[in-house]
Amino acid sequence: MSTLTLPSPAKINLFLRITSQRPDGYHNLQTLFQLLDFGDTLSFTSNSLEEIAIDSEIDGIATKDNLIFRAALILQQHVGIKHGCTIALNKKLPMGAGLGGGSSNAATTLVGLNSLWQCGVPLIELAKLGRKLGADVPVFVLGESAFGEGIGDQLTPTKLPKRWFLVVTPDCHVPTAEIFSNPQLTRNSSPIKIRALAGEQYRNDCQSVVLELYPAVKQVLKWMENFATPLMTGTGASVFCSFDNQLEAEEALGQVPKQWKAFTAQGVNHSPLHQQMRKLFTGAWPSG
Repeated sequence: MSTLTLPSPAKINLFLRITSQRPDGYHNLQTLFQLLDFGDTLSFTSNSLEEIAIDSEIDGIATKDNLIFRAALILQQHVGIKHGCTIALNKKLPMGAGLGGGSSNAATTLVGLNSLWQCGVPLIELAKLGRKLGADVPVFVLGESAFGEGIGDQLTPTKLPKRWFLVVTPDCHVPTAEIFSNPQLTRNSSPIKIRALAGEQYRNDCQSVVLELYPAVKQVLKWMENFATPLMTGTGASVFCSFDNQLEAEEALGQVPKQWKAFTAQGVNHSPLHQQMRKLFTGAWPSG
């Protein structure tokens, strides 16, 4: 197989609590990662030139800073392989939206090229490589909705009830670093046990800061209150609410003002990436 096309799914944070700031500047947090059956698509074509080329440029991001390129390079260097690839991205997820698009792209690149190049790197080792690229990369590599602790990379797979989600994103980009460095950010939430978690505890400690800085996100959240209890995902800018079934979610989608991007998706416990890999490599995946 010289070309491989794979999904790169979105995630939402069903809640996000920041419990402390670490000496290295990162934050300890607790979150519940819900994977979705919607996202980007990546296509990988292997070559023997050792060159990594990105077909689809992302505005404002140099190739050397592109998480897709960096993921391919870190795997290539880790295994010392003499192969390269051309990577094409079909981008559906907005950037700076808290949906994990870039991290998911990096994870799909690691998982896809690990198989395409026949590297044989175990998933847990791929997740450790992914952690060097970003705290959210491991959850996409390991491919299960999970309770996240530490900086979000200490994961406990969690079976979540089947729900449908409406996700709405205004036309603004919220930089993660800006939110985590804001002096008004809550940094002392009490840790909770996953066993004791109840829906009424779902909140996002980043939300109040983002709503103050980005009125467009506040406008989306207020509008979505017409349908359910909305919550921002990650550090924004996307806001989501959940529904019992697809019909209710689609009906709400049809009423979203045209100036906003929106989609519906079903929450899944197992990543569409992993599901696709199992179909393609029956009996030969994952690699440990």
